[in-house]
Amino acid sequence: MSRRPLANRKQRSALKHAGSKARNRLPKSTRTASKLGMRARGTGLNNHNAYQPPEDWHGVGETEGTTDYRVIVQAAGPGYSHVVTEGQIRERLAQLPDWMLHPLNTIQLSRMTRKKKSFPCYGMQWGPTLYLYPIESELVEYFGRPPRPAEYIEAKQFGGRWSQQGASLWTLTWTEATIRDFFLNNILIHELGHLLDDRNTSYRDRERYAEWFAIEYGHRPTRKRRRQRRGA
Repeated sequence: MSRRPLANRKQRSALKHAGSKARNRLPKSTRTASKLGMRARGTGLNNHNAYQPPEDWHGVGETEGTTDYRVIVQAAGPGYSHVVTEGQIRERLAQLPDWMLHPLNTIQLSRMTRKKKSFPCYGMQWGPTLYLYPIESELVEYFGRPPRPAEYIEAKQFGGRWSQQGASLWTLTWTEATIRDFFLNNILIHELGHLLDDRNTSYRDRERYAEWFAIEYGHRPTRKRRRQRRGA
């Protein structure tokens, strides 16, 4: 599953209290701060568990072993928007070697629901499917604790801007360009890394592999291409 910058996988009960206090200080329309205090990238395991958001299961289909895959787009939900399109996803994945796409069957741009808000994610891998989630339409996310150093650095790499708004309230602000970059070159590639990881079984090892994969095949080559275009 796709985490919120790096380190938000645990401490559910402690952050739930902090997130609730932060939400109560916000206008009702913006009380969508994560109960975790951050969005999470989950385990990326091939089976569901109680800490993953409920999702539609898409089994292996006729596209297995090919570079073809289907994209399902659900309505994002009130107050939320999808930050990437099917065309942008296909263009980004077309830059990868063909063999990386062979196990991929479906990409779903999922709707936000009340249950999913209790464990909000940027993305998730489950079986041969990658799920990408919408974020707040105003592109401002609210949290009940400060970002950890790794979270701060990761968001900053992609143009996310952290700001403290009060004693127990922080925001992460994106632009359309920066959140699209974050999803296409980090979240999407991270989840694909989970799908391709057929060696690691522990949560920690799978996350380490997916994080390495996102840097190696998402962040670094994208930055290299941009530097080359600027120098041309």
